[in-house]
Amino acid sequence: MEILVVKLSAIGDVVHTLPALESIRAAYPESHITWLVEENAQDIIRGHPCLDYIIVSKRKRWMRGLLRRRTCLQTLGEIISFIKELRDRKYDLVIDFQGLFKSGILTILSGGKRRIGYDKTREFSYVFLNERIPPCDPDLHAVDRYLNLAGNLGGEVSGPGSLIPVAKKDVAYVKEFLGNNGIYGSHRIIAVHPGSGWATKLWDQEKFGPLCDRIIDAFDTRIIFTGDKNDRSMIEKITSEMRGKVFNSAGMLSLRELAHLLSLADLMITTDTGPMHIASAMDTPVVAIFGPTAPWRTGPYGEGHTVIRSDLACSPCFKKKCDTKRCMGEIAVDDVFSAVARKLAALERG
Repeated sequence: MEILVVKLSAIGDVVHTLPALESIRAAYPESHITWLVEENAQDIIRGHPCLDYIIVSKRKRWMRGLLRRRTCLQTLGEIISFIKELRDRKYDLVIDFQGLFKSGILTILSGGKRRIGYDKTREFSYVFLNERIPPCDPDLHAVDRYLNLAGNLGGEVSGPGSLIPVAKKDVAYVKEFLGNNGIYGSHRIIAVHPGSGWATKLWDQEKFGPLCDRIIDAFDTRIIFTGDKNDRSMIEKITSEMRGKVFNSAGMLSLRELAHLLSLADLMITTDTGPMHIASAMDTPVVAIFGPTAPWRTGPYGEGHTVIRSDLACSPCFKKKCDTKRCMGEIAVDDVFSAVARKLAALERG
């Protein structure tokens, strides 16, 4: 049986779908499973034992290429090759976990016999399906929504197992990386991720420094800031105003290297972002700072996490722009420090 999983992006969304992948593999152990994913999230699934093949969409790169005269023809050729690869296998079952127009288009382009997903999804993506599952409660966590979809295909809807595959080379690189920076050892490690894709999800930048200095003063810890290359200058500004010594790893780790690093961390402090979901998937306790989004839908999944949010009537609003950002602004350094202190105390107790 040929199965195609369609979940293109973003990083957190792909992590949320991994338990459903395991559920589908358990239901169809002899099947050949392909996953269609976009470039930025492909590292999360590469090497996963439940997958046989990965097809990578370079949608954002292709859109830029089509707008440039010198790369237009080459880009068209790449798109044609991609569609041929997508249609190369005669899929018996295509599952659209994304539920957006872009995933709907690719679902029908795949030529799959059974094209399954939730009914009444955004952007009318359900029109590309020939089997529609009744929509479930939108306030369910994303992991549970995807497990529910897998359950309608015969999969077990149990919780996730070991999620993100980490290769030996990733383990070796992170060990060397930490050792070279004097971090790997007997000290506790706290990862801090201040960035986010939405401006409204950002906690006040000037609060991270005082928070981390208090943690360093109070506990025997090593703090590593994480992020992508676009976060590096922001983190450098934060760390330049700190008393304590910390390390800025932004832009220096692949997603799987980051996953292994987070698995070694005792705790992660983060905004609502993809690495938060990587940490929870790697069984690392998370202190998550939430504002415009709903933690019951997309918060850190599983036990042992703490979500900090202000109790405002307008939150969650799911807006990417806001004039006040009160929901994030009202969260104080004391609020986050107290949550961290409780987590570290619980770890000491075992």
